[in-house]
Amino acid sequence: MLDIRIIRARSKDVQEAADRKGLAFDVKELLALDDRRRQQLAKTEELRAERNHRSAVVPKLLKENRQQEAEYEKQAVTELLRNLKEAEAALQLSQAEYERLMLLVPNFMSDDTPMGRNDRDNVELRRVGDLPVFNFPVKSHIELGRDHDMLDMERGVKIGGSRQYVLRNKGLLLHRAVQQLALDLLQDKGYTLLDVPVMVKEETLVSSGFFPGNRDQTYRIAGEDKWLAGTAEVPLVSMYGGEVIDLTEPKLLAACCPCYRSEVGSAGRDVHGLYRVHQFAKVEQVIICRADHELSEQWLDRITENAEELLQLLELPYRVVAVCSGDMSQKNYKQYDIETWMPSRNNYGETHSASMLLDFQARRSNLRYRDDNGRLQFAYTLNNTMVASPRILIPLVENHQREDRSIYIPKALRPYMKGADQLR
Repeated sequence: MLDIRIIRARSKDVQEAADRKGLAFDVKELLALDDRRRQQLAKTEELRAERNHRSAVVPKLLKENRQQEAEYEKQAVTELLRNLKEAEAALQLSQAEYERLMLLVPNFMSDDTPMGRNDRDNVELRRVGDLPVFNFPVKSHIELGRDHDMLDMERGVKIGGSRQYVLRNKGLLLHRAVQQLALDLLQDKGYTLLDVPVMVKEETLVSSGFFPGNRDQTYRIAGEDKWLAGTAEVPLVSMYGGEVIDLTEPKLLAACCPCYRSEVGSAGRDVHGLYRVHQFAKVEQVIICRADHELSEQWLDRITENAEELLQLLELPYRVVAVCSGDMSQKNYKQYDIETWMPSRNNYGETHSASMLLDFQARRSNLRYRDDNGRLQFAYTLNNTMVASPRILIPLVENHQREDRSIYIPKALRPYMKGADQLR
């Protein structure tokens, strides 16, 4: 959410951000509605003031035995009440529509965000690691999962329908191992580790910037005001909503939790295997810091580097891309994605995402701190996928497969795999 004063002052920039992000939003409609709302508010307050004044006059007139004048004022008050009721109803409708449109206002974009319409227009920033060279037919993670009794897609579908899976034995151990490695790395960097609710209230999704735009991607629990979050970013940001917190030092938060996404609109895309599933687990980083642009940029680099460090420990080749305008969500100001090499796709596939939001989430959440002068300011927030599994298992097993059908286990994972250096 942006301040309406900033929206007025930078209306062209707001509209440009909406257009470049591919969002159906008209800033002129919002500003015209705000003008009308302000006029209605002024009229309503004027009617209330006059009602209060005339109502106070009546007892005085009656006390002075001025019955005729008192009766006139009573009739005037009755008419004012009728007009006031109509004015308040009109104001209430305008206020509700104003609040609806304000939730659709997009965040600005950084000057270095690339222009583009979709993920094909993202700009590569760097590549790290050499692509594997295989002297034997490469198997997909599905084939490797069956060979090693790690993955059962058929029974997953049998249990829960499409895009479901069962991890077995070594598959489950790898799934847990990459999460624990990520948590250990973040703990060593001073993060507070948390287990948070992923069954959240609707207002939590609104205040964190996910609603109203992502309702079709989110599972709702029937008969309750509860939804299943698709990322721990939602509860982590909302933990401090409505509070004034101490940001002498940034808050470094990390959570490991199950996540759920309906994947509406992705029919026909990545339907096989573990790439796009309904249920998965994520270790998420969230940073809450002071409203300092340079500091926020530094944290964007650091949380991206944290995810890169994990990939390097997993000995996986990857690339970092600057996300273009058309591939960016409403709430993001600047975004990097990390794509890891997946041999069965013969391409890089997205495994991590890092976002900088400035005060967009904090305004929605009313998350503030006091600056050096004691004035209340909205905080800045950032987030990053430290690891998401089972998607990360795709490059992990495919890049490390060997001709003898074994799978190499990176050194960093071995302590979590009972010391095993390979899967056979």
